[in-house]
Amino acid sequence: MENIIGKIRTYYPVSDKALEALTCLFERWAFPPKTIIIHAGKLDRKVYFIEKGITRSYVLHGGKQITTWFSQEGDVACGSWDLYRHKPGFEYVETLEETVAYAVSVEQLDELYRSYMDLANWMRVLQQENFLRLQDMHIRRLNCSAQERYESLTKECPELFQRVNLGDIASFLGITPQSLSRIRANGRF
Repeated sequence: MENIIGKIRTYYPVSDKALEALTCLFERWAFPPKTIIIHAGKLDRKVYFIEKGITRSYVLHGGKQITTWFSQEGDVACGSWDLYRHKPGFEYVETLEETVAYAVSVEQLDELYRSYMDLANWMRVLQQENFLRLQDMHIRRLNCSAQERYESLTKECPELFQRVNLGDIASFLGITPQSLSRIRANGRF
């Protein structure tokens, strides 16, 4: 659980006592690659803490999968509507590699937030950071060329290019796989 605890503490100084209360509730899951762990349209009341592996979140639009997010070691994967609105979400979450994750129910997390202010603050800061990342992505899609979006992703998340299929990266960047190939062929990358 080193990856999970380390990542939690990069966002907020959560106490050992609060972390122990959280990890005591963990239920270990091991998923092979290409396993859908959260289904759109189906209520899922679990939050997955990823110890090893990577997932991608995606939506279906016009029969195509549009990648919206990647989660890797130390990150949390869940359905936003499931977590905040108690309704079935619109996203799928799929493992891209063999993935080990620890699940906690939303209800258990809510109870921990009431008992441990540092855990509640950690989640607040985590969501704040995720909101800012989403906002940056949105602004880049509106104001930056495909080349600039690609360059930003290679600087911010270079490890994705070793672990994720280029089609999923193209989808995340809002470009076609052919455009991504041209950018890669013409670039200094």
